[in-house]
Amino acid sequence: MKDRKVVSGDGGEPHQVGDGPVLTTSQGAPVADNQNTLRAGARGPALMEDFHFREKIFHFDHERIPERVVHARGYGAHGYFEATEDLSDLTSAHLFQEKGRRVPAFVRFSTVAGNKGSVDLARDVRGFAVKLYTEEGNWDIVGNNIPVFFIQDAMKFPDLIHSVKEAPDRAFPQAQSAHDNFWDFISLMPESMHMVMWAMSDRAIPRSFRFMEGFGVHTFRFVNAAGKSQFVKFHWKPKQGLQSVIWDEAVKINGADPDFHRRDLWNAIQNGDFPEWELGVQVFDDAFADSFPFDVLDATKLIPEEDVPVRIVGRLVLDRVVDNFFAETEQVAFCTQNIVPGVDFTNDPLLQGRNFSYLDTQIKRLGGPNFTHIPINAPKCPFHHFQQDGHMAMHNPKGRANYEPNSWSEGGPRADPDRGHKSFPEQIDGEKRKVRGELFADHYSQARQFYNSQTKIEQDHIANAIVFELSKVEAPQIRERLVAHLPNIDKDLAKAVADGLGLKSVPKAHKPARTPVDGLKTSDALSILKNGPDSFAGRKMGLLLSDGIDDGLLDAMTKAVKDAGGMVEVIAPKIGGIVTAGGKEVPAQQKIDGGPSVLYDAVVILVSSDGAKVLSKMHAAKTFAADAFAHGKFIGVGGAGAELLKAAGVDSPDGGVIALDKNTDAKDFVTTCAKVRFWDRLA
Repeated sequence: MKDRKVVSGDGGEPHQVGDGPVLTTSQGAPVADNQNTLRAGARGPALMEDFHFREKIFHFDHERIPERVVHARGYGAHGYFEATEDLSDLTSAHLFQEKGRRVPAFVRFSTVAGNKGSVDLARDVRGFAVKLYTEEGNWDIVGNNIPVFFIQDAMKFPDLIHSVKEAPDRAFPQAQSAHDNFWDFISLMPESMHMVMWAMSDRAIPRSFRFMEGFGVHTFRFVNAAGKSQFVKFHWKPKQGLQSVIWDEAVKINGADPDFHRRDLWNAIQNGDFPEWELGVQVFDDAFADSFPFDVLDATKLIPEEDVPVRIVGRLVLDRVVDNFFAETEQVAFCTQNIVPGVDFTNDPLLQGRNFSYLDTQIKRLGGPNFTHIPINAPKCPFHHFQQDGHMAMHNPKGRANYEPNSWSEGGPRADPDRGHKSFPEQIDGEKRKVRGELFADHYSQARQFYNSQTKIEQDHIANAIVFELSKVEAPQIRERLVAHLPNIDKDLAKAVADGLGLKSVPKAHKPARTPVDGLKTSDALSILKNGPDSFAGRKMGLLLSDGIDDGLLDAMTKAVKDAGGMVEVIAPKIGGIVTAGGKEVPAQQKIDGGPSVLYDAVVILVSSDGAKVLSKMHAAKTFAADAFAHGKFIGVGGAGAELLKAAGVDSPDGGVIALDKNTDAKDFVTTCAKVRFWDRLA
């Protein structure tokens, strides 16, 4: 491999120059800049005359059929959104003109890199796309479970996805970023370093769709009836708190149940445990944007909640599974361009490109321009237009008029200057150039802020994740080039990764394109562990049982979990279940070799003396106990359960292993399990 000479642009973006063939368009025209979209001024809107961008995006959008190019593996559900505040002072959107106003919603969660057949627990960004069927048309908030992104300009999206997808010469690895191409690209893109911290954190391996946040990523505008505009960023906060898995759990869950996330969402809704999120907004004006040390149009940056508090303005509830996966989840088409009056775009260069790309993608993937006729995509409010014909047209204009203006008495719909969407009349003044704003050049400050905001446990997970990913990279220079970014984030992190990779020393740090901002305050909102659940509600308890157990203790544990809003699943030596000491038959949902402890948030081992002897000879049972302990789970031990723990190599139980000696211990144990994990064991 050979490093090319790199020249930094005004936004700190790397331009590779030097020997080698000249990059051209497919028509053979030499390309001057492959990093930035043509725009009106450094912070102005993208210009459609950028033929290189159009060609690049069009080709990328049409690369795969019929599967989505990205976000192919997804799972969706129906529900509703309810406004909990009157926001008429901020926006004219009909949805927010009255507290309590409710509209239907459809949400699709997804991984990004893998194909439709990949696993749920890949280390990856999760899509969090919300379609709100409002009285003024469909509003799509097409976001992720991470508030920032890898790149600043949509020009680089094809390159990013090409790098993380399977290599074109060998078609592997699938749904993994732990390979040379991805880290080669990332190591040459300093703007990605903030997102790398998030992607290598536990945010990228959530326990459930129900326990992760969603973010609109970009800065949008709210515009009220008087035409006043303020900036807004969107947040979805899960009512049951944040929770992720550790990496060893993710690997084993993928083996035990590759459909873990979709099964979890399906079961929760079917059981009446409807997932719920609060919609929060960060609203700020131009004065704040001008004083903020970073550019609010930069999708690789966030606004800390301590600087602009999140105001809760609504609730999203998912209460119905789909009737047909293909017709709804697979055919649903989200477009960032789908907004409603009272909401508007900003000049975020990544958002501008997405607005162009998504429509083109849906037209290609769903066979033509009439994808909006598919029921899952059709507005639920009245709609009228002059569009006609094309593949699979279900709605054509009635009558003679299919154009406007016309003079017929039944001449069809007309524009409404009062009710129609009006773009905010932002003043634009700038040279027509391929450039970025100067503040885009700070690539490390918020990465450092994110890292410093994590607990020590979470910091260790980030370091371990980077070491693991880079250990799969074959080219030493790529590993070293990436590690050379880390001293600009945190020197201890850089040393931990260098030591983990066996480097003799930490490579010399790359020179920042812009001097990082010192003294950024930590933000508790950025940590998962600081925002965990306050009860066992929505979680699943695994009960490993054997014949001959105490009826009262079993009944007390089952009741305690259900009273807390949790779920119980029985694991037994045989799928037929067990018979208690009192003669009650208890069916099992899992046979021990098909129900490993990684599938549960906490476990109880309730076995008789004879049962312990049987289970202690079974590898799957010993692994169940050993993994539960190794993964820091709370373990309730009743009857002769301690014998199985000992057989599994757990000779020194700790404060997370709790004896269940009497029926009343069950409630206390479930209350303790609200902490989700006994972190002292993993420190």
